[in-house]
Amino acid sequence: MIKGWIFALAILGLGIVSSLFVGAIDLDAGRFLQTGEGLNLLLVSRIPRTLAVLLTGASLAVAGIIMQMIVSNRFVEPMTAGSGSTAALGLLLITFLMPQASIFLKMIAACVFSLLGTMVFLAMVRRLPAHQPLLVPLVGIAYGGVVSALVTFIAFQTDLLQYLQTWFNGEFSGILQGRYELLWLTGILMIVAYLVADQFAILGLGRNVSINLGLNYHQIVRLGLVIVSLISAVTVVTVGVIPFVGLVVPNIVSRWLGDNLRKTLPVTAMMGAGLVLLSDLIGRIVRHPFEIPAATIFGFVGAALFLWLLYFPPRRPSTAESQQEKSA
Repeated sequence: MIKGWIFALAILGLGIVSSLFVGAIDLDAGRFLQTGEGLNLLLVSRIPRTLAVLLTGASLAVAGIIMQMIVSNRFVEPMTAGSGSTAALGLLLITFLMPQASIFLKMIAACVFSLLGTMVFLAMVRRLPAHQPLLVPLVGIAYGGVVSALVTFIAFQTDLLQYLQTWFNGEFSGILQGRYELLWLTGILMIVAYLVADQFAILGLGRNVSINLGLNYHQIVRLGLVIVSLISAVTVVTVGVIPFVGLVVPNIVSRWLGDNLRKTLPVTAMMGAGLVLLSDLIGRIVRHPFEIPAATIFGFVGAALFLWLLYFPPRRPSTAESQQEKSA
């Protein structure tokens, strides 16, 4: 297990170093040491961008697993279940009504709409039959599509389509020093999620079981909704919508390490950060010096992984294998 952690950290570290030196402007070690331009480029652009990528990927993965525990379904995540779309709706309305609004006020509006949108999705999910879990992601995708269509219509009527393209197409090329610091809030939210990871794990057992085990069900659900909504709002305001991160990463980690959130939450955050960083690097390299948005790269890969999760469920050990594990 320790060797696996060391290998994972080494791979993530290699990705971070690559992110610092890959971009439209070549930045080699010689230029960095001989001139001040390299250091200025690192401090103003490359380091903020790398930190934004890591915080975004890690927080979206954590938000995904929290939402899955709230809904008790492994095939949902904020950006495909309406949370991201409703955050964009709040951001669009505040931009139209108050064009000079501060970034903090925009985040508040996006958070409120994301919270309301997530609550609406949760209310719809609770009316679905429990024996058909695949209806939950389908309802989420349809709900998010309706909200996205409404946002597009409003943006068209108010001549704000250019802003909408930025919010719905998550990418990091515009991240500079002074334009990403809001994402540190997601780091705080991830720490809070880790402190109550055991309660979220119990929440995933369902409402009746959670209450019977003594969990303050409604309080933990409210806390989870606030965390999911804040992460969704901050990421949409700062970098835009990046789908499938909160869906595929928690499922992969769950198949690998099980459902002990106290143990798997750091791994989930690290894998989410690594995969989004890899997507961002691929987007920078494929059409260098131009860029493909990280959301486009991860959307393609995430859709393929989602289909794999649907059609290839985890293999259940046979009775003989179970007896061998118990005897061992």
